Amino acid sequence: MSLDKIVVHGAREHNLKNIDVTIPRDKLVVLTGLSGSGKSSLAFDTIYAEGQRRYVESLSSYARMFLGQMEKPDVDFIDGLSPAISIDQKTTSKNPRSTVGTVTEIYDYLRLMYARIGIPHCPICGREIKQQTVDQIVDRVMALPEKTKIQVLAPVIRGRKGEHVKEFDAARRSGFVRARVDGLIYDLNESIQLEKNKKHTIEIVVDRLVVKADIRSRLADSIEVASGLTGGIVIVNVIDGEDITFSQNYACPEHGVSVEELTPRMFSFNNPYGACKKCTGLGVFMKIDPELIIPDKRLSINKGGLKASGWAMEGSTIAAMYMKGLAEHYGFSLDTPLGDLPERILDILLYGTKGEKIKLRRVSEYGSGTYTAEFEGVINNLERRFRESSSNWVKEEIETYMSAVPCDACQGRRLSPESLAVTVGGINISEFCDKSVTEALEFVNGLELTEREKLIAAPILKEIKARLGFLQSVGLEYLTLSRSAGTLSGGESQRIRLATQIGSSLMGVLYILDEPSIGLHQRDNHKLLETLKHLRDLGNTV
Repeated sequence: MSLDKIVVHGAREHNLKNIDVTIPRDKLVVLTGLSGSGKSSLAFDTIYAEGQRRYVESLSSYARMFLGQMEKPDVDFIDGLSPAISIDQKTTSKNPRSTVGTVTEIYDYLRLMYARIGIPHCPICGREIKQQTVDQIVDRVMALPEKTKIQVLAPVIRGRKGEHVKEFDAARRSGFVRARVDGLIYDLNESIQLEKNKKHTIEIVVDRLVVKADIRSRLADSIEVASGLTGGIVIVNVIDGEDITFSQNYACPEHGVSVEELTPRMFSFNNPYGACKKCTGLGVFMKIDPELIIPDKRLSINKGGLKASGWAMEGSTIAAMYMKGLAEHYGFSLDTPLGDLPERILDILLYGTKGEKIKLRRVSEYGSGTYTAEFEGVINNLERRFRESSSNWVKEEIETYMSAVPCDACQGRRLSPESLAVTVGGINISEFCDKSVTEALEFVNGLELTEREKLIAAPILKEIKARLGFLQSVGLEYLTLSRSAGTLSGGESQRIRLATQIGSSLMGVLYILDEPSIGLHQRDNHKLLETLKHLRDLGNTV
């Protein structure tokens, strides 16, 4: 058996007719031929399938449980195989939460960088915020209305999986009586059973007080005890009201906005601690689009101008009943083109009569009758049906009238205001991700840091620069890190995976690529070829 070539004997997969072929190892090899000539059958369905199957077989039976094993290809034998990695065009993530930054793992390093050297600001006034003292926290609580009932909580566990038996035992031994677990108050003397695989939040109730002039000293003691348990974070819960989070780490002196200790999860839009509360980190809402309900304003209602599901005018439908009732009540014609109707009438058609009742005449095979009812509006009707329906068919039908609208709370930036108020080099993490790969590299290279920040950020910046450089080397310097992975072409997603493989610096691997230059401008082909040669020079077969 030769060490410098891959020998395939008797390949009969798909349309291969008993092919024998010898391929040199540690070289850049190109398979060419007409469409349907068997290039993919040889490369993917024979060589890759057998290389991956043999590698997976070498793992333990426990590891094999989690890996999809490929079928044995129809081939007599293959010699000289290495573990195989396939980089094809079909593996683009369609998850709306995936971006170029998360797929390339650059975003993970960015989260770490912002958590370690980020400068927090007040999300309201923009001033840099610093640590809060116990006296400042007490002053803020004492500003609540007199006779307000409060409890001082120490959040010992925040959004972590586990049963947390030790935390409950420690709280009991320390003399605490109650704890708030996932929003519910428990007596610590009772047995508290938590689901091991769910995330839980546990807050020890340190003290319960009523706000009045003589509690200042006791409140200060309770806040010190609570911050001692948590490393500086205290929650003051107003009974039947909101929670106010205080931090001895960071707080705005004017607006009282507290920011807890900066952690990487604060900058993740896939984690409830960092994501925008309104859109839960998606950045967009799917909403009914009026332009899709009335695509052609030259048509009248009778001519089918309203295109929404269930609002066609044929026959004696409920839609026809409502439209005739509206026309009579508001004095307009169903034969007038929608573009010629007053804005007020269009608003009533789309968003309803807003409490005003109209007279409706119902005609059926059993007779006719009149009654009065409010009209909810075509858009409100579709949104309600979309929320309430359990039928996938109905939901898919209504989705055709929806379009993505940026979240009005975060303006499509996916993160909470507190996370967006943390800056490095004067910009927040969202603004960094909106830069192209080239601009991001220029920004990172020109970043001015203090000696302490340089010491902390050096290994993180090294990884960020390397990964941005890999994206540039495969001709993707125009991409932004915030771009949704679902909008990438097959060629772009393949080259992103290629850039990730260069970063892993493996050797002795068999890489199989499927038309990697698809969608690439001719001037960038040399970049791709240099990348493939680099993979080969590391000691791989490409």
